[in-house]
Amino acid sequence: MDSHGQGEQRVVWGVVDSDIGPLLLAATHEGLVNVIFHATDAVRDRAVERLASQLGTEPVEAPGSPLLTEAIRQVEAYFAGERQDFDLPLDWSLISGFNREVLRELASGVPYGTVVGYGDLAGRVCQPGAAQAVGMAMGANPLPVVVPCHRVVESGGGIGGFGGGLETKRKLLALEGVLPEPLF
Repeated sequence: MDSHGQGEQRVVWGVVDSDIGPLLLAATHEGLVNVIFHATDAVRDRAVERLASQLGTEPVEAPGSPLLTEAIRQVEAYFAGERQDFDLPLDWSLISGFNREVLRELASGVPYGTVVGYGDLAGRVCQPGAAQAVGMAMGANPLPVVVPCHRVVESGGGIGGFGGGLETKRKLLALEGVLPEPLF
């Protein structure tokens, strides 16, 4: 409690090794709030600073925190091929409006091992013709992997873009059996 009797927002974070490199996972009392790709020291430091600014409190490194342990366990199980769905509370406070609506539909409506086109996803949220806006929502996803923006592809068969890099997107789709494993 702070001096006014209010509960202060607590943000904890930890880094998890994965097949696509280190991932920073951050959580609040509401749930998992952020997943950051390629969490090297410099990327991690910038991400923690950004979270502090966005959430108004200094994130604390605490990978053993009860707020993070289940998220870490599920992410590790996903990369080990032992889990296809995430069952975690999510804190959506870093995203709002159309972007949040699209990401919620993605999380609930595009299962493991499947893909959806940007335009198709726009149609699912009653915004046909908003394929570019869906692409922007994917780029703004604060919870990649858990909210599977890697499953959104171009309608013509192209892989589309990806904030974590195209090689990362290919690896995630290969893990889910959508693409063949890269040969090298």
